[in-house]
Amino acid sequence: MKRVVVVGAGLAGLRSVEALRARGFGGGITLVGQERHRPYDRPPLSKAVLLGDVDSSFVDSDLAELEVDFRPGVTATSLRPGVVVTSEGELGYDGLVIATGADPVRLPGDGPQHVLRTLDDALELRALLTPDARVVVIGAGWIGAEVAGAARRAGCAVTVIEAGAAPLAQAVGAEIGARTQGWYDGIDLRLGTLVGSVDEGGVRLAGGEFVPADVVVTGVGVRPAVEWLADADLDLHNGVVTDEHLRTSMPGVVAVGDCAAWWSRRFGARLRVEHWDTALSAPDVAAATLLGQEAVYDPVPYFWSEQFGHMLQYAGHHQAGSRLLYRGEPGGKWSACWLTADDALAAVLAVDRPRDLVQGRRIIGDGQRLDTERLVDPGVSLRDCVV
Repeated sequence: MKRVVVVGAGLAGLRSVEALRARGFGGGITLVGQERHRPYDRPPLSKAVLLGDVDSSFVDSDLAELEVDFRPGVTATSLRPGVVVTSEGELGYDGLVIATGADPVRLPGDGPQHVLRTLDDALELRALLTPDARVVVIGAGWIGAEVAGAARRAGCAVTVIEAGAAPLAQAVGAEIGARTQGWYDGIDLRLGTLVGSVDEGGVRLAGGEFVPADVVVTGVGVRPAVEWLADADLDLHNGVVTDEHLRTSMPGVVAVGDCAAWWSRRFGARLRVEHWDTALSAPDVAAATLLGQEAVYDPVPYFWSEQFGHMLQYAGHHQAGSRLLYRGEPGGKWSACWLTADDALAAVLAVDRPRDLVQGRRIIGDGQRLDTERLVDPGVSLRDCVV
């Protein structure tokens, strides 16, 4: 290969550039980014940036030293073999990394609604979170909970509207989500409530009630940003479909990050994980695949969220589990553990119990079984529950 094009200048795109250089690729690399910023981390946007602790989260990387042709503010519009068509012309390639991430879902209506996906989104929203501002957050998932916490801390009057029976119901189930419901003290939390539209001055619920708002934040999920690939000869299903090497159905093309739906040998399922750890670690495998080197991407997925003074850390794939056990009580530090039929650990969600996360992730990776009687005792380490 003489030239590689990387489409998407987020963390996954940047790490792909770094991995190609680290693995000895000396050809030309063009990095195309839709935003005009240099690459930055997204997790701090809903945490430190939104809270006002920092103003940016740029990644410490020297693009000049990497000898990359960085093209910010350029949008990829279509793909055909060997050519990426962009808003500023065509780019030929021998190898292509698709790292276009995901776009936030927006709800119907003509009223202004904010999302939290980019640095500009975070800075714009932060400026609106002023004391006594009426803030309606639609969705009590990972992002919705973090935004609600930041708004409450800023002195806003906060309403959270959630279609599910509990916070985090869609992410990890209503049973676990109910354990976090008490954290919404001082917030008008409306569960089992559907939004009809976002209108001028507030939100219209499906039942007809109008909820006034100065600021509406929509946090109901994202979709893989693959519209530009609609006419390409590429397998698309909930993202860009790849094998365990992150190789797509088009020769010379790999995909990484939020837009990649990769095959997991470990779980025997296709996964698309929208979290920082995937963007950080997958690019090395993608770079190896492009360069004809052998590598397999099969991690234990991991992510974290900071909500109302609590640290939530998750590892694994809970859909592979068949039953759920708890360590600790809802009012304190606790963990939820999903087990397979033969008592192997499929996933763990640790709330203020970082040791459970670290040990649980290792246990999942090793495919080890657990003694369930010891598991439910929070005084016994997960490591000591292995049989």
